[in-house]
Amino acid sequence: MEQQCSAVILGVGPERGLGATLAKHFSAKGLHVFIAGRSEDKLNLIADNIVNNGGTATVVVTDATVEYDIKRLFETIQFEGLPLNIAAYNVDSNIPSSIIDMETDDFTLLWQQNCLGAFLFAKEALKMMKAKQQGTLFFTGATASLRAKPPFTAFASAKAGLRALAQGLAREFSPKGIHVVHSIIDGVINGERAEQQFSEYFKSKDKERLLELEAIAETYWSIHCQHPSAWTHEFDLRPFKEPF
Repeated sequence: MEQQCSAVILGVGPERGLGATLAKHFSAKGLHVFIAGRSEDKLNLIADNIVNNGGTATVVVTDATVEYDIKRLFETIQFEGLPLNIAAYNVDSNIPSSIIDMETDDFTLLWQQNCLGAFLFAKEALKMMKAKQQGTLFFTGATASLRAKPPFTAFASAKAGLRALAQGLAREFSPKGIHVVHSIIDGVINGERAEQQFSEYFKSKDKERLLELEAIAETYWSIHCQHPSAWTHEFDLRPFKEPF
């Protein structure tokens, strides 16, 4: 019998969110999923959903900005002994503010959550994948990865750093068999976070201008399945009615 493989998703929050949807999608494809985030209650809810649908999941409470937490997450994966096929860094923290009004601590926090955490996560994931010379490492970016627009200038500086990190890792580790991918989510996701954080803007959007969670997850999976002779290292997703 073929050994089951695994996926780890860091940045799993609301059940109607991209991290949770990726976890459920990868589980449905037969992978054991390690789901990580700061809220144990939310993680347990998603794990229960996965188990009730015939999958398997391990919950690891993790703060992406804490190196000890990241190391503990990957030690848990190592202990389970399941080959790591997919690692997805899906942390996406945003604090809208004019730069002149923004506190230094908030600017630093955005960089820590969106960029530093990705470095810590990638470092451990690549160590595991390098041994077998295979695996896909995803970084979830945003419109702000490409352009800075107030009041999201601080967020954009962090996401641009994330993109640069992904580009460097792709060049370094593609020849070693590891598929490094940066996604640009160019639009509003039809999920709980956008609905709560930007409620008026979310309500003003026509449904056809929202990205559907399952459609995003399906794209991640299809890119994971690509033949190495034709790898995608960056892609952008936007609703067909969204201007760009």
